[in-house]
Amino acid sequence: MPYEIQDRLEWGDLATFVPNKPLPIYNWFYYKEGFSRDLVFKLIEMFKLRKGTVLDPFCGVGTTNLACREKGLDSIGFELSPLALFAARVKTTDYNVSELKDTLKAIKKIKFRKLDRSWIPSSIQRYFNTHTLDDVLLFRNLVESIEDNQIKDFFRLGLISSATRCSYMYKDGSVVKRKKHPIPPFRKFYHHRMKRMIRDLKKLKTKKCETLVSRGDARKLKLGNESIDFVITSPPYLNKIEYTKIYNVEEFLFFGISGKRGVRSYIGMRTDPERIFPSLPDIANAYFSDMSQALSELYRVCKPGAKLAIVVGNGCFPDRVVESDILLSELAEKIGFKVRNIYVLNKRWCTRQRVIKVGVLRESLLVFEK
Repeated sequence: MPYEIQDRLEWGDLATFVPNKPLPIYNWFYYKEGFSRDLVFKLIEMFKLRKGTVLDPFCGVGTTNLACREKGLDSIGFELSPLALFAARVKTTDYNVSELKDTLKAIKKIKFRKLDRSWIPSSIQRYFNTHTLDDVLLFRNLVESIEDNQIKDFFRLGLISSATRCSYMYKDGSVVKRKKHPIPPFRKFYHHRMKRMIRDLKKLKTKKCETLVSRGDARKLKLGNESIDFVITSPPYLNKIEYTKIYNVEEFLFFGISGKRGVRSYIGMRTDPERIFPSLPDIANAYFSDMSQALSELYRVCKPGAKLAIVVGNGCFPDRVVESDILLSELAEKIGFKVRNIYVLNKRWCTRQRVIKVGVLRESLLVFEK
């Protein structure tokens, strides 16, 4: 059926991670694929959500869950990317500030010693100058020796973020490029960042609530039937399946994970998809086949009357624009949801060969109700 599509272009920036950059805790790890805290706040207010449980089945670095902690709402988040899940957990944990300050004092006293870096492939080393990499490995070794796991993870996230900022890495879309430029002394930068992260814990006021962030597959949610009141999420976009390979350097250095794979999600990775929309390319059918399963699971776990807010992007192909917002709405209706709104947050051109315009790409907010 035809849907009414409304422009909400004034919300466009809120669908990006950029508004989170000045916010304490939210900015501990820059995740370009995420949306903003203020978008979550707008949705909570729009649906007058005062109690209940909020689910984000593609929670990324935990923006939805952290925003819910500010509002005192119980929330659950699932994520498959090891790095994103790690960041989400660190950002939604309660800490003893005095213990963090004591640990930072001890870290500041460490004396330099050179560690073996022969185990790091040249494809990773090329993104750092030798002095920075030596310092990164020194502090990595020190942080790993911290006995308290919560404190260890807190300082590890700061280390990951600092190493990225003091590197030659330049992330352009789904590609990591090397861009040589002046960088600050790593030791000083890391100390300053950890001091600021500790201050952030006092700046951001959260309320008492339950927050669960864990590894999970949105096609097989580890939740009971009709247990969720509200969903705020953004699945991987069609044609952007592999965008989190841009975090391979961080995952190798700090988690020992290597190899090319879809780290954010299984979405669209299958090789034998159900052909839900036969006229579409195989990669699109793989995407919609997985998203159909995810939507079915959301229907199962949502309570009657539950509302869902899902940020999606259309797919750009050489011969067409695939309107993911419309097709996902059709799938949702077949599953049993009511499509309440499709709000367009951003528009841009889909092009081939960089100059030939194929059509307009929409980034949209889908509002469903069970």
